[in-house]
Amino acid sequence: MDTELLARLESGTSDKIRVTLPNKKINEMFAIAAQILGGRRVRAVCDDGESRLARIHGKMRRRQWVREGDLIIVQPWDFQDSRADVRMRYTKTQSIYLSR
Repeated sequence: MDTELLARLESGTSDKIRVTLPNKKINEMFAIAAQILGGRRVRAVCDDGESRLARIHGKMRRRQWVREGDLIIVQPWDFQDSRADVRMRYTKTQSIYLSR
């Protein structure tokens, strides 16, 4: 995490960070990783208030680690609403920028 950039964000300067947002057309939404279950599975609390069992696909699993409390983008399955796929994980700096 870049501490200098984080300090500039907290001080209120107008630095821009590129952050991808969930695509509502394909039913993506924000979620928080509540519990790591093992076996590439995460219990995620979505922004619609539902708790879903989310699956981390292999390409993301090797490059980014999802931990408890991380802000993620999930896409619920069409045929089973209680499950979802993890599409992206936000870094700490990106999540602070989004909260502002």
